[in-house]
Amino acid sequence: MSTKHQLIWVGIDADKGHHWAVAIDSDGERLLSRKVLNDEDAILALLADVLELAGEVRWAVDISSRPSALLLALLLAHGQPVVYIPGKTVNRMTGAYRGEGKTGAKDARVIADLARLRRDFRPIAPSVALTSELQLLVGYRRDLIADRVRLINRLREVLVGICPALERAFEYRKHPGLVLLTGYQTPAAIQRMGVKRLADWLARRNIRTAVVFAERAFQAAASQHTALPGEGLAAKLVKELTHRTLELDKRIKENEQAITALFRTDERAEIVESLPGMGPILGAEFLAIVGDMSTHKDAGHLAAHAGLAPVPRDSGRRTNNLHRPKHYNRRLRHIFYMSAHVSMTLPGPSQEY
Repeated sequence: MSTKHQLIWVGIDADKGHHWAVAIDSDGERLLSRKVLNDEDAILALLADVLELAGEVRWAVDISSRPSALLLALLLAHGQPVVYIPGKTVNRMTGAYRGEGKTGAKDARVIADLARLRRDFRPIAPSVALTSELQLLVGYRRDLIADRVRLINRLREVLVGICPALERAFEYRKHPGLVLLTGYQTPAAIQRMGVKRLADWLARRNIRTAVVFAERAFQAAASQHTALPGEGLAAKLVKELTHRTLELDKRIKENEQAITALFRTDERAEIVESLPGMGPILGAEFLAIVGDMSTHKDAGHLAAHAGLAPVPRDSGRRTNNLHRPKHYNRRLRHIFYMSAHVSMTLPGPSQEY
């Protein structure tokens, strides 16, 4: 009959379809190694088997996002303490362990060992419904923005093969240039319209200062009288890409409205928005990452999580040699960077500084 241990550590290499779990004791000896389907019954069976091995279990995972959502929800619902170990840390440590290949079992063993040897990893707190919903909406917005960037880049690539001057004339991340391309994509078409008729056409589509944009487009078109090869097909592609981009803009706007409405139902929204440069979108991203703040002991701990607390790298006679930490949440750091950038564009202490 096997002896029940007082305390063990379980490392889980998480993935979308399957997880790999390895349990070790206080001496680092392996007690269990198993591939587990990302399924409620399979995870609960693992939990039951692990609890048979020890009176106290400490869990560690290398992914705290959607692929491990079911796993984390079940562990936390059963009162199990879980810490998050960054994948970068795991990858750096795998070289110190036997075996050259990268496998789920090896990574899970490394995760368990790191949890056993170190006590500074961030614990994972139960996610409230609001935080989960913000995470979904914010993640979807990032996907939409990435799709828009890809479409704009493709649009400009095709347009430069029609008229390089027209491609340079507008900032196609903004509305007026896109609206123009829904109707006119070639120099000849713009020249036939003329400035006045083109300005009237833009004004009917709610473009402010339509004359300015019409003059800019006509000037670019007038600089080229040569039709380039494949111009007709390229014009059709530009028109299609433009319509897809404008449709995507509507979806982004609807998404941001949903984020703002949900964010402002949180009682902390007013406090978060009082921070310099922090609006509802950045505020929602902030709450989606930090949750209820229970895993942050103080402001210094939050700054360290965001990579804003420099750490020393002193050597010999060199002192006060500070540098950015290696382990931090890059998305959280980006949020603080963007809030600082916004605050510098507005009148106030940040701009004056």
